[in-house]
Amino acid sequence: MKKVKPFWLLGGIGILLIVLVPVIYFWPRSAAPADDPWAGLPQHPVHTSHANIVRGPFETPQDVTRACLECHPDSAAQIMATTHWTWESEPFEVPWRDEPVTIGKINQINNFCISAQGNQRQCMTCHIGYNWQDGVAYDFSAEENVDCLICHADMSLYARGDYGNPAEGVDLLAAARSVGIPTRENCGYCHFNGGGGNDVKHGDLAESLYLADDELDVHMGNTNNFLCTDCHITVDHQIRGRLMADNYRIDPAEQVACTNCHSENLHADERINAHVQSVACQTCHIPVISPQEPTKIFWDWSTAGQDLPEDHYTYLKIKGSFVYESDVIPQYLWFNGNLEYRYLLGDPINPDGITYINIPAGSINDPTARIYPFKLHVAIQPYDLNYNYLLAPITAGPDGYWTNFDWQNAFRLAEQIVGLPYSGEYGFTETWMYWPTTHMVQPAENALQCADCHGAEGRLDWRALGYPGDPIEWGGRFRTP
Repeated sequence: MKKVKPFWLLGGIGILLIVLVPVIYFWPRSAAPADDPWAGLPQHPVHTSHANIVRGPFETPQDVTRACLECHPDSAAQIMATTHWTWESEPFEVPWRDEPVTIGKINQINNFCISAQGNQRQCMTCHIGYNWQDGVAYDFSAEENVDCLICHADMSLYARGDYGNPAEGVDLLAAARSVGIPTRENCGYCHFNGGGGNDVKHGDLAESLYLADDELDVHMGNTNNFLCTDCHITVDHQIRGRLMADNYRIDPAEQVACTNCHSENLHADERINAHVQSVACQTCHIPVISPQEPTKIFWDWSTAGQDLPEDHYTYLKIKGSFVYESDVIPQYLWFNGNLEYRYLLGDPINPDGITYINIPAGSINDPTARIYPFKLHVAIQPYDLNYNYLLAPITAGPDGYWTNFDWQNAFRLAEQIVGLPYSGEYGFTETWMYWPTTHMVQPAENALQCADCHGAEGRLDWRALGYPGDPIEWGGRFRTP
């Protein structure tokens, strides 16, 4: 096993730096420039109906893909170059490892279902490839296993089943004839159900967005009715916008920003425009997380296996205890779009308290960072008492934890699949994971007001963010950019 260095001993790594910085005054200036967000939106092409083009019959889903490639010969290769297919980043140099590492669902863990390797039957329902098999290395080079339908078919005619294959009973010909531009139903099929259910993981992605009103999301609401690809602009199947909860470094050119469409200085009040140097748009315009459906904020794996009353929102024998909440007040941290740290398989846990699955990068001294809203998910999950690292159990399958509720067996099964030895002794430890919040943007009239952040009842912890106190007490001063 590679030698690793405990992240809490590394100089410069931490969530927040409490420092004093020079401040400046912002005086009123000229009126804000005209804002034309519609100029930043892509044009929707008129999609060719495939109802009379696709012939069939199709015996297997791979037959559908082969038919697609007859007219779109480069599409599979394009998809296979994306993280939607690889579920893994390019190699990174990280300061706490001696060799480059990759990060992604295929090889790392989180503090929800812990590891996709523990339940390929269900987790691969949301991988865009067909024909996963337990214990068999997946062939990432097989173009015929790219599922074109999950992104392009009418989702009233198509669904995924076990191991990424179409659900039993799907009419492949009808689904193939229905293909068109990806809709929210296509994207939401997986992204709204991350972590094992509706709105579980992200808090800002939920099935309520399928038929959203303007109060829930001004972009996807019934007035503007955005497609996901209106913001997540896609060229050659490369979709702009990547989640920093599971990555480490991302090129800003690959990301989505409010300023792709909106001017930075669009407010009539220059005092508000002055905040943009320090505060992300999302901080004011997403005042709460999960305003309609509850999201999971706590998961305790240590209570699993007991014969207790079961309920989706409080306890399941196979998963343990939960806490769900709506109208969650975000956690506010400095964030520059990258991570300071991302827990990797084999990293040591923090023996003195919390182990962070990820730490957003940024500080008050970082001119590229802004105060940003996050959902914080706290978990109690298993670790090896002797090796002092988090464990990724095998949960599904005939011998998995969900079959016999035997943690020892689940960790032994994982040794060959996950690649970490198990000492035979386990415990449970507290982990934290941050999820950046950027969807469910509310109407302007619902944005945070001065008193929401400033004053005795303000929601921001100014000293934790690096200020000597509430900036409003200095007459509206902000950090030096």
